[in-house]
Amino acid sequence: MTIEDIILDNDRRGITALRPHLPANFCDQAAELVLDNPGTAFIVTGFQILTAGATETDGPPGAVAIGKALQNIGYKVVYVTDRYTEPAMRPIAGGTELVDFPIAGEAESKAFTKQLLAKHKPSVIIAIERCGFTDEGKFRNMGGKDISEFNAKTDYLFGSGVPSVGIGDGGNEIGMGNLAKVVDETESLVEKPCITKASKLVIASVSNWGGYGLAASLSKLKKKNLLMSVQDEQALLKLFVDSGAVDGMSGKHEYKADGFTMEENSAVVARLHDYLASQGIRK
Repeated sequence: MTIEDIILDNDRRGITALRPHLPANFCDQAAELVLDNPGTAFIVTGFQILTAGATETDGPPGAVAIGKALQNIGYKVVYVTDRYTEPAMRPIAGGTELVDFPIAGEAESKAFTKQLLAKHKPSVIIAIERCGFTDEGKFRNMGGKDISEFNAKTDYLFGSGVPSVGIGDGGNEIGMGNLAKVVDETESLVEKPCITKASKLVIASVSNWGGYGLAASLSKLKKKNLLMSVQDEQALLKLFVDSGAVDGMSGKHEYKADGFTMEENSAVVARLHDYLASQGIRK
């Protein structure tokens, strides 16, 4: 059993169709890239659910799991989102800097990107469950609906030459440009894949699980358990929902992510801890 096996278990969308096109240890390779680029990490997240008029529970909890792991080993972390996710994310960011990337046109978005990169000089950029450009230059949700007016053009951060990681579960997220053709050919995934690429791609049944997997891979490579506890992960999900987030499947304020219950999500964290313990790495 590997970290990749654990985060791809219970695949309800068919994202495992991409697995043969990635390295077997894709999560470990993403962690290696991050560790090879110490300094400041941008973590980009946030996905608006149209039917609910609220941000979804998948993405930001995984972002915080990665952020806490990186802070534990000396990185400066800056979360990047937009105005639709920022209010609910602020409480779970725990005082870590949170950037509200403006929802604007191409020129203004590129100018903001340039300014943000110049200010923080990130050494690595990570996107988790962040909708990315299709080949039409639009943002589309799993149902193919255009959500461009609800999604800042954070893709421009990934064309900057900074080493990057993309984490996704459906094919429309930043990083899926690495395998856009395969996504397009996989019936269960989105019709219009994201074309924005990342240096490394991490896939998971739920993007949060990809975030937990990356934290576990960082732990494995550093020989130090950097993964949040089951209790902390549950508290994080509760706080995020209580702050306004909804389950992406139901559109309701419930303690779920992509339709998986809190207990099902926590079971993934518990299995990752068991895996680390089998490698001699304990909390």
